[in-house]
Amino acid sequence: MSKAKSPVDPFAPIREATLKHRAKHGCGAWPYDNGPLLSALAGAADAKRILELGCALGYTSLSFANGAPKAKIDTIERDPEHIKLARENFAAAGVTKRITVHEGEFAKVVKTLVGPYDVAFFDGGTPVPAVHETLRKLLRPRGLLITANLNHGGSADTVLAALLDAKKWLTAFIDEERETGISIKL
Repeated sequence: MSKAKSPVDPFAPIREATLKHRAKHGCGAWPYDNGPLLSALAGAADAKRILELGCALGYTSLSFANGAPKAKIDTIERDPEHIKLARENFAAAGVTKRITVHEGEFAKVVKTLVGPYDVAFFDGGTPVPAVHETLRKLLRPRGLLITANLNHGGSADTVLAALLDAKKWLTAFIDEERETGISIKL
């Protein structure tokens, strides 16, 4: 059985640089595994505004910008070195006018932002339910929330239970390792 060929990742070098940076810096900069998937999701959502929590060196922001070429992206990062490197990557890609980096802690910064956003992406550790609730309020009706890292930390079960609340969310699960299908709980 042959494995399906995955799309070319134009930002693979930034993903690799993030991994090397993490090893050297000893920080929590973990790039998402599949930028082309994020590009496709942003494009499918016809995203005009995207919110990302967890910028690191900018890999996912660039992936979103690639998939939604008219989107404005707000990304949040607390590490000043990551912000500097991300901004350098944004400048090299020619997207500095489309991506705004907000420095600080997620829970504090998201409260200062004004929606609606078409897509929100949480990739910074296991989120707490209160942050998801704030993201829900920032999303447009039927907006897309993408959450990574549900398996890191003790609050994962609480977050998962909150995301399965059919009155608040349309929930899709994507198996990052196989990416062969999506399950949706309506």
